[in-house]
Amino acid sequence: MMNDMEPKQRNRILGLLFVGVLMAALDIAIVGPALPSIRAEFGLDARQAAWIFTIYVLCNLVSTPLMARLSDMFGRRLLYVSDVALFGAGSFLVAMSPTFAVLMLGRAVQGLGAGGIFPVASAVIGDTFPAEKRGSALGLIGAVFGIAFLLGPLLAGVILSVLSWHWLFLINLPIAAALMWSGWRLLPTTRTQAEALFDRVGTVLLVGVLTSLTYGINQIDTAHVAESVRRVNVWGAWLLFGLSLPLFVWWERRVAIPVIQMRLFQSVQIVLTCAFAFGAGFGEASFVFVPDLLVAGLNVASSTASFMLLPAVLAMAVGSPIFGRMLDRVGARPVVASATGLAALGLLVLGGVPLSRASFYLAALLIGVGLSGLLGAALRYIMLQETPPEERASAQGILTLFTSVGQLVGGAWIGALAASRGGTVAGYQMAFTSVGIIMALLWLLSFRLATRGHIPETPPMMQIH
Repeated sequence: MMNDMEPKQRNRILGLLFVGVLMAALDIAIVGPALPSIRAEFGLDARQAAWIFTIYVLCNLVSTPLMARLSDMFGRRLLYVSDVALFGAGSFLVAMSPTFAVLMLGRAVQGLGAGGIFPVASAVIGDTFPAEKRGSALGLIGAVFGIAFLLGPLLAGVILSVLSWHWLFLINLPIAAALMWSGWRLLPTTRTQAEALFDRVGTVLLVGVLTSLTYGINQIDTAHVAESVRRVNVWGAWLLFGLSLPLFVWWERRVAIPVIQMRLFQSVQIVLTCAFAFGAGFGEASFVFVPDLLVAGLNVASSTASFMLLPAVLAMAVGSPIFGRMLDRVGARPVVASATGLAALGLLVLGGVPLSRASFYLAALLIGVGLSGLLGAALRYIMLQETPPEERASAQGILTLFTSVGQLVGGAWIGALAASRGGTVAGYQMAFTSVGIIMALLWLLSFRLATRGHIPETPPMMQIH
């Protein structure tokens, strides 16, 4: 389409897209350090605070296929600028929110805008970069999420040490304004005539599945299980989940272009990889609540709690390239087994050992290294090896979906367990212990992975190991 564009122009566009995706990705990682201050201002318990993270991820997930389709209909430039504007408006609502309800609305609007920024950025790269340069450009954009996870806690710590939590969101406004102005000047107005680029009914059903599951988990009180299950809102959520899940699976099996390509799940290796993606998202969500534990257990300020995450950040920065090099040398199974084992050990230390600075730093190092292996290239490496070329895009999308579902469920799960014990240190430690147990089970499953991946000559449903 515009592959004859000058390299300098393409680089400016890539820089614009990079900053936009980074801005959106940071608001997943940056919210954790702000949770203690937000809870104190609005008088929230851990269960309610979990929704500050969860509603963003849910709306982000829902928005992605919708915004991708709209960009095909109305052009990349208009949708990118509109998504950035939505994100900025949501940031303003969060920062200025007089009530928790308004804050939740702002996070939802942020998530809707952020959900469109990444797919539109990927589409722009496809439109403007020649085939031989798209891989490196997409790799740079994809790496933003890892960068955001590293920078988010540190940036939050710096801001919280001198300003209030509101500035974590107000800082988005000038960035969004600059992106809108630059985007309107630089981005092409490319649009396509493609039909039915996303599954509308499947998307609605998936929203029902994820929302009911997340709400049902969030409302469970482990201290009073029988009482909580009898509440209408709880059993109603689980009833909706029980009805919408089989309906979603049935619909996805019959639609031409599904949200999830169900036939891929006939491969044991792909099923296992999706389980690890779910676990990676679950573990990532748990880390968002670590500052709450540090504030409650070590009596430190929110800004100090953010800086205490530095060992985990450094561990991720060191671990990611090491695991990446290991992939080609030893294959995916040792990498995934090592990563899940280290993450499980770190989470069990965080949840099972009396909390002190020494025990926390040990746990943070182990969790950081472990998550760097799961959130890095290993799972995508397996997916690439286990799917034929015509299914690889769908497979990568499924991996992203399962990671996001893990984040949703993980946020609800930790919020529910912590709130069941009054948001105390014991409640958070019980939650982290449970995540450690999940990671330990995944470590056992890692030995079912193939020793080395392979490029299948037949469809993945025939590759049963």
